Amino acid sequence: MITNEVQCRATKAHLATFEQAAANLSAKLESATGSKLARLELAAVRAQAEDLRAEVAEYELLRSGVVSTFEASSLADLPILLVKARIARGWTQRDLADALGVAEQQVQRYESTGYRSASLARLCDVASALNIAVTEQAVLEGPTAA
Repeated sequence: MITNEVQCRATKAHLATFEQAAANLSAKLESATGSKLARLELAAVRAQAEDLRAEVAEYELLRSGVVSTFEASSLADLPILLVKARIARGWTQRDLADALGVAEQQVQRYESTGYRSASLARLCDVASALNIAVTEQAVLEGPTAA
């Protein structure tokens, strides 16, 4: 997942490289009888380009401000939800750090590690700073004690 503008620019550069590689491989396949390996290589390059394209599209959609609701199927999804909310809010990692009273590098660490080192209180602080309401439904799965 792209979490900031620097990553977005780098991903776009990588995407351009993969698109050029796909074009070169495709041209090579057209000019000669392409081996199965060459076709597989082209498919892999195209798949990687599509993955990068999807990441850029998701980041740009979040940055556009049109997304305001995020789904989480479990508490494990909360870190991604917080990152998406920050991006959709139009905040940089520095903006969030300022709101939390921490260094920007701390927010970068939180986000790069999926908030693993953050306490529940800190997660609540992040949600509060972003002015988001997090709702979760607890469902008992499996047999219950009788």
